[in-house]
Amino acid sequence: KDKDFQNQYELSLQEINTQRVRYELSLSRTITNSTQSVSAMQPPRQNVSKDGELTIYGGVTRSMTRRHRNSLPVPDDLAMEIFTRLPSKAMARCRCACKLWSSVLRSQDFTELFLTKSCARPQLLFVREDYSVREIVFITSPQPENPEENSYVVATNHLARFPRSNGFYGCTCTSGFFCYGDNRNLKGLQRPVRVPVISNPSTGQSLTLPRWNSKKKYGVEGYLGYDPIAKEFKVLSMNKSRVSEGWISVEHQVLTLGTKKLSWRLVECCIPHRSSSKWICISGVLYYAASAAGSSENSMVVCFDLRSEEFSSVKFGKAMPDSTTLVNYDGKLGLLMSGDSHDVSGARTSFELWVVRDAVKHEWFNHIYVLPPSWEDVVAAETMCIAGMVGVNEIVLAPWFQRLPYYVIYFNVERKTITKVGIQGLEAFHGGSFHTYLNYVENVKLL
Repeated sequence: KDKDFQNQYELSLQEINTQRVRYELSLSRTITNSTQSVSAMQPPRQNVSKDGELTIYGGVTRSMTRRHRNSLPVPDDLAMEIFTRLPSKAMARCRCACKLWSSVLRSQDFTELFLTKSCARPQLLFVREDYSVREIVFITSPQPENPEENSYVVATNHLARFPRSNGFYGCTCTSGFFCYGDNRNLKGLQRPVRVPVISNPSTGQSLTLPRWNSKKKYGVEGYLGYDPIAKEFKVLSMNKSRVSEGWISVEHQVLTLGTKKLSWRLVECCIPHRSSSKWICISGVLYYAASAAGSSENSMVVCFDLRSEEFSSVKFGKAMPDSTTLVNYDGKLGLLMSGDSHDVSGARTSFELWVVRDAVKHEWFNHIYVLPPSWEDVVAAETMCIAGMVGVNEIVLAPWFQRLPYYVIYFNVERKTITKVGIQGLEAFHGGSFHTYLNYVENVKLL
C-alpha cells in the first residue's frame, strides 16, 4: 500500500473517532443538564411493574447512559464533512466498511458536497496512452496558485488505468467525468468502430455506452456536458453526412447518464453546420466550434442547452485559426488563439482572446496579450500547445511531446511574466505525449 495514502487514511479515521467522542460528550452533558433540571421541578417518576412492585426512577443510571452513549451515531452532516477530507481512493474502501458508511458515501448530498469542495481545489490532469499494456493512464498533480519561478509540483496521484482497444479519440472532461471514443472491432464490421465510453478516474469506473442509433457507423462526434441545476450528465452525439454543399452534422442524439436504461433519443437541430473537436461546457451549456454548411473553416460556435436540449449559435465573423482553444472566461465563452498553426513556438509574439459579449446579437470583444522578451528564452526550440486558461489572468501551455523533467508554462497576462512549472513523478512515462487538462475536479459519483 502507498505509505502516504495509508497514513492519511489512518489519520482521517482517528479524526472521525475524535469528532465522535467530542459530539457524544457534548450531548451527554446536555442530557445530564436537562435531566437535572427536570428532576428539580418534578418528583421522581413512578412505574408499576407487572407483579405490582413499585419502581422509582430518580434519574438516568450509569448503565443507561453507557448504553445510550454507545448507540449515538455521528450526525450525517458531520460525517460527510469528515469524509470529504479523505482522498478519493479511500472512498471505495470506506463504502465496504459498513452499510452506514456505504449509505452516506453513495448519497446525492455527499457527492454534491464532495464535488463542491473539489471545485475549490482544482488540479492538473495528465492523460496518456500506455502502448505497452494498451491502457489509458490518468495522473493528477496540484494546480499551483500564482506559480513562482522554478516552482515544482509533485505528481504522485496516479488515479486510474482503463483498457483501450485500438486507440482513443476525442477525450473530453467535464466535472470529473471523461468521455472518449474507443475504436473497437465489432462483429460483422470490416474495420474498427468508435464506441463511446464514459469513465470516472476518481472511482476507477468506466461505462461503455450503447451504440448510436445510426445507419452510419463512422465519423461520429460526441460531447459530454453537466447540468449543475438538474445535477445531470448528458452526452450529445452527431454524425456527418455528405451533401451537395459539403459535409454537415446530422442525426443529433442525446443520452442522459444515471437513468435505469441508457438509450439515445433524437433531438432537432435546425442549424446546418459541421461540428469539430473543439468544445467546452460552461454552466450547463455545451459550446463547440463549427463551420457553416459548404465551408471548411470554423466560423461560428454552436450552443446546446443541456436543460432545454435546444440549439443556438453565435457567429464569429471570420475563420478561426487552427490554434483556437475554447476557454471559460469568468463564466463566459472565450476563444483563445495564437495564429494559424496548432503549434506555439518561441517565435510567437502574442495571444488573442475573443469573448462573447452578447450571444443573441453575435457580439464579441477581444484582448491582445503581448508576450514579454523572456518568452523566447523559456520556450527555446520547444513546440507547445495551448492547454487553456486559469481564471482570467493565466494562459497555460504544455509541450506537444514529453521531455524530462516534464513541465507546463504559465503566462500571467496581467504581470507579463513567464513561469515554467516542472512536474515531477512522470519519469516512468518517458516518450510520447500527454493530454494536459486544467481545472480538473475529483467527483466520487458512481456510474
